[in-house]
Amino acid sequence: MAKAKEAPRGAAAAKRIDALIARTDDWRGQRLAEVRRLILDAVDGVEETWKWMGSPVWEKDGIIAVGDAHKSKVKLTFPHGAQLADPNEVFNNGLGGKSWRSIDLFEDSELDVAAFQQLVRAAAEYNAAHSTSR
Repeated sequence: MAKAKEAPRGAAAAKRIDALIARTDDWRGQRLAEVRRLILDAVDGVEETWKWMGSPVWEKDGIIAVGDAHKSKVKLTFPHGAQLADPNEVFNNGLGGKSWRSIDLFEDSELDVAAFQQLVRAAAEYNAAHSTSR
């Protein structure tokens, strides 16, 4: 049985994310660069990875968020979003599910930076509390 290819991490993943942002040369690339910076600034030690044939992923003790630039939006999916407090209602998709939540950012979307970074920190804290690698 063939061993599964490991997802690029660290500098290799960062290089792919840089390339994705560069080739997404409209507002979506700019927005992806913005949320990337906000995620990396929110939590020390976040690692960038590249998974599922082209998605930037930010991890600390597990996945915090997955980013994707779609045709009309940038989507940030938090796999454990349903378990996170969202008092500022930053999540706007997947609200009825039991696991994930996402933030769909459109060209004219406003992003509450402080509330977004609070969600990122909450996701990292959730991962740390539920990590099986400790």
